[in-house]
Amino acid sequence: MINNNGLLLGGNEKGQVIMNAAMANRHGLIAGATGTGKTVTLQILAEGFSRLGVPVFMADVKGDLSGLSKPAKPHAKIDERVNKIKITDYQARQYPTVFWDLFGDQGHPFRTTISELGPLLLSSLLELNDTQTGILYSAFRIADDNEWLVLDLKDLRSMLTWMGNNAKELKSEYGNLSNASIGAIQRRLLVLEEQRAEYFFGEPAADIEDLMKTDFSGNGVISIMDVTKLISNSPRLYATFLLWLLSELFEELPEVGDADRPKLVFFFDEAHLLFDQAPRPLLDKVEQVVRLIRSKGVGIYFISQSPLDIPEDVLGQLGLRIQHALRAFTPKDRKAIKAVADNFRPNPQLDTRQVITELGIGEALVSTLDAKGSPTIVEKVLIRPPESQMGPISANERKELIKRSPFNGKYDEAVDRESAYEMLKRRALKVAQEAAREKDQKTSTSKKRSSTRQSWSEAMIKSAARSIGTSLGREGGKFLRGILGSFLRTK
Repeated sequence: MINNNGLLLGGNEKGQVIMNAAMANRHGLIAGATGTGKTVTLQILAEGFSRLGVPVFMADVKGDLSGLSKPAKPHAKIDERVNKIKITDYQARQYPTVFWDLFGDQGHPFRTTISELGPLLLSSLLELNDTQTGILYSAFRIADDNEWLVLDLKDLRSMLTWMGNNAKELKSEYGNLSNASIGAIQRRLLVLEEQRAEYFFGEPAADIEDLMKTDFSGNGVISIMDVTKLISNSPRLYATFLLWLLSELFEELPEVGDADRPKLVFFFDEAHLLFDQAPRPLLDKVEQVVRLIRSKGVGIYFISQSPLDIPEDVLGQLGLRIQHALRAFTPKDRKAIKAVADNFRPNPQLDTRQVITELGIGEALVSTLDAKGSPTIVEKVLIRPPESQMGPISANERKELIKRSPFNGKYDEAVDRESAYEMLKRRALKVAQEAAREKDQKTSTSKKRSSTRQSWSEAMIKSAARSIGTSLGREGGKFLRGILGSFLRTK
């Protein structure tokens, strides 16, 4: 399946079509209507990279990529396609795989912290307006200034509650912190919790290095993230997770320059979810990462129904183009087909626009990059058959592979160390204790003052003494005060 550091994609009457692995970090696109063979194309690319020793990360949207862990079963159609493409070294085999799942149901848990996600991606995830986004940035700044760890959702909620209670004191340094906006953010966090996002935020956080492993034979390990539940329950969380992971790779990996093959290849299925309703700053961030991450040795491959799902600035960075069939049912469809055809380098022997609508399952229009980095003319290609199983493995087989995984036990148990939630809780308890102590002191002082007051009998006797003293005169008054004084002392 490998020829001169190349990756076999398929073939036609002219011969085999091979992608130069040195150009694999120039990214790529797999597009086509539902049911036209995109998943198999994704599978054969993952196999090819693994055989080259390149680790692969992919999101499993439909739950059928787990078949990479098991050899393909013999089939007449596989034999027929192998003969058509003239593959001489085809061998059914399994590939080293590791299963991940944000919820921990179908693989190892995959977590990150609120701090690592950052305010830009978090505000996009929560769909905040500009004012609310500003408050979120203030929360991150306050946490940094006070050295408070914001690891999970309860930490962030505690931060926001404390900010609301102390808005007047914070205003001069961090700006106006509206209670209405803070309340809106809190409500969005509750929605996020309903989508089980709390499983994604926390520790132990995933180590990026665990996605860049090879097995003892030198094959790249294929990391498969099960997102079947995630993409239906919270597509925005799915998109945010992928963008965060992409940003982490960009920030963590060193520059490698031009190499004969990538260090890691990333596949983003349902790519339109990354860009739908994304704010401009986030789109700028994605474009920047896609443009610059190739120097880190990372190849990014988007999978979507139409190339038009990808912003033009990002689409222009994609070298490999594999276009499966599109259907021309509406004027909008025909307009899209024209735009897709125009994005290929023309082939004089091929009516690209017409062929796009006539492609069969497992056929595609393909354009790669040559050794100089220039796009090749578009070719109609029969995609090679995968060496691993098409379709999912059983639940028991998946459990057994997870049990035998080198990461078994590393991420299974969540860790809740002291962070903003505990620190603010302790601070609130201290404030409450000081308030109670002050109240006790005031009560004690009040009691002392009340004890110096005269009783009603003392007041009556003294009043009588004053009256009598006035009527008897000074001498009589002295006599009477002496008697009464003695009486009061002995009382």
